[in-house]
Amino acid sequence: MREITTVGFDADDTLWQNEAFFRLTQAQFVELLADYAEPAHLHERLLAAERRNLGQYGFGIKGFVLSMIETAIEVTQGRVEARVIAEIMAAGRDMLAHPIELLPHARAAVEAAAVDHQVLLITKGDLLDQERKLAQSGLGPLFHGVEIVSDKTPEAYVKIFERHGGRADRALMVGNSLKSDVVPVIVAGGHGVHVPHGETWALEHAEAPSGNPRFHELADLGALAGLLVALHIGTSG
Repeated sequence: MREITTVGFDADDTLWQNEAFFRLTQAQFVELLADYAEPAHLHERLLAAERRNLGQYGFGIKGFVLSMIETAIEVTQGRVEARVIAEIMAAGRDMLAHPIELLPHARAAVEAAAVDHQVLLITKGDLLDQERKLAQSGLGPLFHGVEIVSDKTPEAYVKIFERHGGRADRALMVGNSLKSDVVPVIVAGGHGVHVPHGETWALEHAEAPSGNPRFHELADLGALAGLLVALHIGTSG
């Protein structure tokens, strides 16, 4: 086991709330189209649209809004009212303007990691929206580097760590998504730390790599400092 020199943090639903706002907006969407389809059917059609559109729109609120509009057109067979489209767009603007709500221990966890490690924010999504959220969070000055990427793959992590003077096998990534924050980093040779969030987008689900010595799971960010100490002792002892 190599000494950890770089700690990466995911942003949405790791450092601050995110998915909860998507769920609220989706509930509004279901109400708007209640005359055309049942809630379960609308959820299914919207998820299919999101999955289909990821390659074109990427991750984030703007892609979500476009997928809602597309779904509204589909389930109404083109009869959706302009009023409904306008309300969907207004809901998206509200999401983009929503104040940031830091999750418990977020600031303390980043500050503690930064004492002995290079700390990076590694997130995916819309560039302007992620920059806005980082600025409002007040956490920006704590990071040695910020990476906003289109997707999180093993290859992307290797390049990110190298770009900041590190190596994947000496890095640790913290996040709520097994699919994006944990599994690809472990594949790249690093440590993945899963901090579960109560609400996770269906397209971010993945199997936990249980039994892998570089997989760790914490109840919350408050336990991260202790894990880093334990890993350091493990490499030096």
